Amino acid sequence: MSGDIQTIEYQGLPALRLSTAAGASAVLSLYGGQLLSWVPARGRERLYLSERARFGDGPIRGGVPVCFPQFSTQGTLARHGFARTRMWTVTEQRTGDDFALATVRLVDDPQTRALWPHPFILELTVAMDGGRLDLELEVINSGHAPFAFTGALHTYLRVAELEECQLQGLHGFDYLDALDAGAQARRDSGDVLLFDGPLDRHYRDVERPLLLRDNGAALGIHAEGFPDVVVWNPWEDGNARIDDMAPRDFRRMLCVEAAATHRRIALEPGESWHGRQTLVCL
Repeated sequence: MSGDIQTIEYQGLPALRLSTAAGASAVLSLYGGQLLSWVPARGRERLYLSERARFGDGPIRGGVPVCFPQFSTQGTLARHGFARTRMWTVTEQRTGDDFALATVRLVDDPQTRALWPHPFILELTVAMDGGRLDLELEVINSGHAPFAFTGALHTYLRVAELEECQLQGLHGFDYLDALDAGAQARRDSGDVLLFDGPLDRHYRDVERPLLLRDNGAALGIHAEGFPDVVVWNPWEDGNARIDDMAPRDFRRMLCVEAAATHRRIALEPGESWHGRQTLVCL
């Protein structure tokens, strides 16, 4: 028995529902090219999606937003760029023995070129089997001049209780604390990263897999192509200032993002770049 992909409507938006014979499922919205749900086989929902999220009216709070061509406020565009608020199109769907794969595409148009004057092609491929999820972002310079960008797969992970979580694998890497304006890079000296307050760290050149321990479960997190890792949680005060997040929802989410923030990625005409994030239930 093979996997299945269905075209559905999710919160009023066109989407794909991917499923495998083993019982894994995912929902990929064409608005933003954004993964909104991932349930591994015999498991629970692993992505946080706010119950107050707005659908089709600005960014969707949760899932895996695609940040391009700008991460956060590192440029003149709106925060995290425009890709997460554009309609993408389906270019490929494949299923097989216990896997499902879909690719969606975003291409420049007059509206994007008015904001960022570069022809481009973005392709996001979502592939999953029973307990593994792969997200691969490809950026193609389809124009006649070079460009450079920052970006991320802004992954919102759903956790049982944030204060009981531990993130392993960041020991020894340098990071910038985005909550401390003007601060110099610091080195992470802890064996594990614990969560007891607001956090917005941009780790540089992370070269090993991460492990998130959450309520007795473990999730492996690995990136390729993306050089950096962003770890973010707004905590209670920050949560209160986010109108599309329910009160105290900060306890149920943790962003661990595959990112390119420290240095822009430059592409010559005709060149392409790939970045991948893999999540594995252990």
